[in-house]
Amino acid sequence: MDTIRLRLDVSYDGGDFSGWAAQPGRRTVAGVLIEAFARLIGAETPLGLTVAGRTDAGVHATGQVCHVDLPVERWTELEGSLLRRLDAVLPADARVRAIVPVPDTFDARFSATFRRYEYRVTDTPWGPEPLRRHDTLGWMRPLDLDRLNAAAAGLVGEHDFAAFCKRKEHATTIRAINRLDWRREPDGVCVATVQADAFCQAMVRSLVGAMLTVGDGRREPEWPAKLLTMRERSSEVMVAAAHGLTLVAVGYPGEAEYAARAEATRRLRA
Repeated sequence: MDTIRLRLDVSYDGGDFSGWAAQPGRRTVAGVLIEAFARLIGAETPLGLTVAGRTDAGVHATGQVCHVDLPVERWTELEGSLLRRLDAVLPADARVRAIVPVPDTFDARFSATFRRYEYRVTDTPWGPEPLRRHDTLGWMRPLDLDRLNAAAAGLVGEHDFAAFCKRKEHATTIRAINRLDWRREPDGVCVATVQADAFCQAMVRSLVGAMLTVGDGRREPEWPAKLLTMRERSSEVMVAAAHGLTLVAVGYPGEAEYAARAEATRRLRA
């Protein structure tokens, strides 16, 4: 059976999902996508659904990317209407925003060059605005932006982030962060932007948790970077709540480099 590979750009409100990955008896983003495709093309068709990054329970996305492989004849039938049909069958908290044919060398996970997340925190005494309560953490201590950025600066670069990760057997905790900074929006909300080649489980939320204790004055700016000498998860690091975190972008090289990037990533992660 001839197939065509499709890149899907996906957004979701993670509040009512038990993360991305399909799990028996649990509502997940992958689960609702697979169910939607099953209704449109038949449950017997293997999709090979592959995602750029498996977000944890409660984490949101505005820039998630995944790929599926559809039979060419089904794509020919649905090409002009698939986006609209998915809109009709998907729940309101998950959307496929774009569907684009890509070469079969494209791998949503391994071809990616970076993942970018944002974490929103408000330190107002009254907490998050009601309309943003699902994607913004309320922090009851005032935050100093300069201290936050001083803590962030010490974490940029390639390091072993074991102190900030939930370790998985046979998986490396070495990652390369090429951007980590904080800004304060006009409405007063503090937003952390963190970008890396990849992240291990709970890493971003752990980094944010460590930096917040610097921003509110309870730790010194050098403290998060000092933890990089550890080879096990630090019990001193607070994991920030999931609902403040959003995956906002995934980057890829040009088409000619998809396969080489995927192969290099597989070697690195092994």
